[in-house]
Amino acid sequence: MTQGRLLPAPSSQPPISQAFVSKLPASELPVSERLTVGNVAGSEQTGCWVEVLVDCPGVQGVFTYGLSAGLTVQPGDILSVPFGAQQIGGVAVRCFHELPNGVNLAQIREVDGVIARDFFPPSYWTILLRVSEYYCTPLMQVIRMALPTGLLGRSQRRIKLSRDHQQEPPSEVPPHPTLPVAQQILTWLQSSKTGDYSWQHLQRQVPNAYRGLQELLKLGWVESYLQPPTPIRPKQRQAVTLVDHADRALLSPRQQEVLRVLQRQGGELWLTDLLALCQTSSTTLKAIAQKGYLVIQPREVLRSESGVARSPDVPKALTPDQATALAAILPLTGYTSVLLHGVTGSGKTEVYLQAIAPLLPQGKSAIVLVPEIGLTPQLTDRFRARFGDRVCVYHSALSDGERYDTWRQLLTGVAQVVIGTRSAIFAPLANLGLIVLDEEHDSSFKQDQPSPCYHARTVAQWRAELEQCPLILGSATPSLETWLQCQETADHERSAPPTPLYLSLPTRVQARPMPAIEVVDMRQELSRGNRSIFSQALQSALHHLHESGEQGILFIQRRGHSTFVSCRSCGYVVMCPHCDVSLAYHQIHAEARPVLRCHYCNYTQAHPEVCPDCQSPYFKHFGSGTQRVTQALEQEFPALRVLRFDSDTTRTKGAHRSLLTRFAQGEADLLVGTQMLTKGIDLPQVTLVGIVAADGLLHLSDYRASERTFQVLTQVAGRCGRGDRPGRVILQTYSPDHPVIIAVKQQQYESFIQTELEQRATLHYPPYGRLILLKFSGLSPGIVQATAVKIAAALQPLQEQGVERLGPAAAAIERVARRYRWQILLKVPATVAIAAAFFSNLRDLCPSSVSFTIDVDPLSIG
Repeated sequence: MTQGRLLPAPSSQPPISQAFVSKLPASELPVSERLTVGNVAGSEQTGCWVEVLVDCPGVQGVFTYGLSAGLTVQPGDILSVPFGAQQIGGVAVRCFHELPNGVNLAQIREVDGVIARDFFPPSYWTILLRVSEYYCTPLMQVIRMALPTGLLGRSQRRIKLSRDHQQEPPSEVPPHPTLPVAQQILTWLQSSKTGDYSWQHLQRQVPNAYRGLQELLKLGWVESYLQPPTPIRPKQRQAVTLVDHADRALLSPRQQEVLRVLQRQGGELWLTDLLALCQTSSTTLKAIAQKGYLVIQPREVLRSESGVARSPDVPKALTPDQATALAAILPLTGYTSVLLHGVTGSGKTEVYLQAIAPLLPQGKSAIVLVPEIGLTPQLTDRFRARFGDRVCVYHSALSDGERYDTWRQLLTGVAQVVIGTRSAIFAPLANLGLIVLDEEHDSSFKQDQPSPCYHARTVAQWRAELEQCPLILGSATPSLETWLQCQETADHERSAPPTPLYLSLPTRVQARPMPAIEVVDMRQELSRGNRSIFSQALQSALHHLHESGEQGILFIQRRGHSTFVSCRSCGYVVMCPHCDVSLAYHQIHAEARPVLRCHYCNYTQAHPEVCPDCQSPYFKHFGSGTQRVTQALEQEFPALRVLRFDSDTTRTKGAHRSLLTRFAQGEADLLVGTQMLTKGIDLPQVTLVGIVAADGLLHLSDYRASERTFQVLTQVAGRCGRGDRPGRVILQTYSPDHPVIIAVKQQQYESFIQTELEQRATLHYPPYGRLILLKFSGLSPGIVQATAVKIAAALQPLQEQGVERLGPAAAAIERVARRYRWQILLKVPATVAIAAAFFSNLRDLCPSSVSFTIDVDPLSIG
């Protein structure tokens, strides 16, 4: 849903959209090695030279320019610079007084001028530089990732008459341009209806236009700006504004009534709204406008995502634990990291709300990050009920227009609350007062592709340090990295405030009990002759669910129907022709024709009637997904109303909200879904959670498998028992004696985490060391492998510093979307630092046909 917000009438300042920016196409060339975070200060700098990030066809990088006398520049300013035979836009990276070594003074050209100051505030620019440096990614790639789609397109420089010189002043008023070429430019601009031309057009019409432009800019006759690219344009609607006239005798009674309605509404309304209120026609309004009593004109309206209308919310009474936590957070000034460790249902969101509330009257803003888009509808509705239209939503599912307008709205400097997924950490908020990461442990905060492969938690820590504001990391199952940092600080720095500050919410709101977790051994179910997906205990609970009118959740690891399709006669498995994985069986409903789909490249084909290899009719699907579970429920429990909640059923915009709303309103008894169900969804009416197969998570070949399994199972178990009725969890597994299953059943986070940390320390895995995954992909398996081998040889200097190299080796799934994949894993001791320049040099060893990605701190190494 999109809402329109009436903006003030145009002022003398150009709109934000006209302040932007650069002329930047895509490129993968590395950023200059001179880019280091330490070279960028947080305050304005002036000097003789400036490094400028420019991007034009075929060339991208940082170039040194001179600064003319009196011209001040700071990092983040948008500049106009000469580049070859053209003038292009660039971004100031850093200023300095001493010329870098190796730069020829004779080749340095001067900056033409400043197009837009402080487009990137210094602290914001520092964040982008740090992401580029730490995650070994070209700076331009980081900028494109941080900014909304469409802003970094092909912009063009334009020249317009300044407002003070829209008309020719009297001849005796100095100063006038003296150069003939400046007079020619002025004549062209004054002959234009808008007083505005593109710089390219003026250069074609006026020889040697550059010298004339410099004089006009110095005299203040003209302004220079970069027009943003299309197709994203500001959205406009017709607005009606009342013009104050005491005498309304010339108006008819009907026209006078229209003006009274407009006056009661504050003197300004959208045209469509006024027509509806007055039940009149646009002809009537135009007649009033012609008499000068009102003005009808187009006005920009910001596109933004809006939630459902909710009545205003007031702060809730806090539990003693919540009150203690809030009392510790509110006095914090400057950077402090806070771990809010609260069990599921303990009221962490209410603490966030009451921590943010005092900031807005002070003119401060807040960023609230959530792991999944599906979590934002419930959270944003609750925040909007508390803070109204000060809440903005920012995530990848917004349309380009919504992202564009939301970004521009954030630049206004008004205190706001931004809720979004990991990309929202780059929201350009001024005067940031608080950053919150809800479910901070979740792997969705880490970007795997494309580069930069950043973790929002890491970037949030950097930004909180730069902005000098608190950072709250909330979770019922904190990540090992956050937990260890907290414990080490508490143990070794007791004289100083711990970082992060540890705050605990050990009980649920209103002292509701944690749900009882019952572990069912599926091996015994099979020995008793039960071949159903559902254990007898779960079957009984589902029957009771329908009879009692309660609601439940069924969790299954995978979407789709079945994991793979195989022939029982010859063993043939249907594989994706583009990837080294089996095709998953999908069947939307019982009457639909089944299809086979690849979950990596989305290749789809019809399900064969017989085995393609031996023609046997014994062709069967194996494994279970959400579709199969749903169909089994329809067969065994026809009275149950079931909704699926996975990536297949939530592809369309608004689907997350729609499904959750239908379930909350009682349109279904059971919600069947994947890990999307584990991420903070609050459904008080749910009394049953069934975990169909815990083993699929438990036995993944990844060093984080145990941690992830504990977190997912604990989180999904916490979805029930949040209302007045107690909750029950039935966990089905073939490994009931596994330490993770036992820890989940007993809800023993600290003992589990201690055991896991001991294992990580033995193997030197994070958080006791760093990992860097080098990934290679290309269409030719031989070239990809040879490139990986070449890069491995170039890593010898790191190995001499104690870095352990694993590989090169083919990825666990070697081919995806016809591209072959190899990788090298580096285990880096905590005491070893690797300069980004080292990895930049490695890129030069890769042929253009091989994609080379550097994943710093990967969460998955398969």
